[in-house]
Amino acid sequence: MKKILIIEDDREIAALERDYLEANGFEVEIDTWGTTGLDRALNGDHSLFIVDIMLPGMDGFEIVRRIREKKQTPVIILSAKGDDIDMIRGLGLGADDYMTKPFSPAELVARVKARLSRFDALTSPPEKTINIRSLSISPESRTAKINGSEIMLTAKEFDLLLFLASYPNRTFSKEQLFDHVWGLDALGDVSTVAVHIQRIREKLSISGDTFIHTVWSVGYKLA
Repeated sequence: MKKILIIEDDREIAALERDYLEANGFEVEIDTWGTTGLDRALNGDHSLFIVDIMLPGMDGFEIVRRIREKKQTPVIILSAKGDDIDMIRGLGLGADDYMTKPFSPAELVARVKARLSRFDALTSPPEKTINIRSLSISPESRTAKINGSEIMLTAKEFDLLLFLASYPNRTFSKEQLFDHVWGLDALGDVSTVAVHIQRIREKLSISGDTFIHTVWSVGYKLA
């Protein structure tokens, strides 16, 4: 069970977040003070932090900055402000996501799951070469080969192929692939996933085999 720390001084909002997260299988802790919340974040074994910006004792920006000095644990910032400058500042300090109040608790849960899934995928890459028929992928050297001959892939093409190959026969939607591979590095256009899939298919076509399959109305899988 993954543990989440909520640092939020509004007890009603914190309780609502906790209820939705616990209903989805998470263990949740709440701290309503900035300084004590930071101490718990730095000394606990949490899988993700949800941090409000306006807090007594220490604001959320400073909490994120100090967390990032010690940990890479995912952080979602919550704010009553919708200003771009606050979002840019928060993300620049190392936050993984930013939500503006009021928000849907169900959306918060979805974002928590997405951030945890992406973090797990990035921090736990396969250590051995992945071999699927004539295709071999080496995560450490970031190379992909067909029948022993290397194929040239861009960074994102390789990341996308590696992710699909790490979960063979599992279907992912465009939105899931975009979140896992691109994350906050892109502007949010999931159509780029289809473009990259097509390019990867063209480069793998020299094998005469089909690796990436389209599951209509759902997404893609590497079979």
